Amino acid sequence: MKKALMFMLVGLTMAGCTQTEKGAGIGAGAGAIIGGLATGNVRGAAVGAAIGGISGAVIGSVAEQPGQCYYRDRYGRRYVDSCPR
Repeated sequence: MKKALMFMLVGLTMAGCTQTEKGAGIGAGAGAIIGGLATGNVRGAAVGAAIGGISGAVIGSVAEQPGQCYYRDRYGRRYVDSCPR
């Protein structure tokens, strides 16, 4: 019951956020869990949260731009451009 209430609270908290904020929140949460499990300490969880938050914010910001897609060039650089029709 406590877990269900916690998930409902998190869901309601995220309801009023923009796509960028939602992406950052979800990325930070997932990064913290993965970093904590992979390293077994708080420092790993903090680093995972930071990396996940930044990555989620980047992906979320692209979702706010209608008609724009997120691409990678052959050198691994990320960029945003018009989606193919």
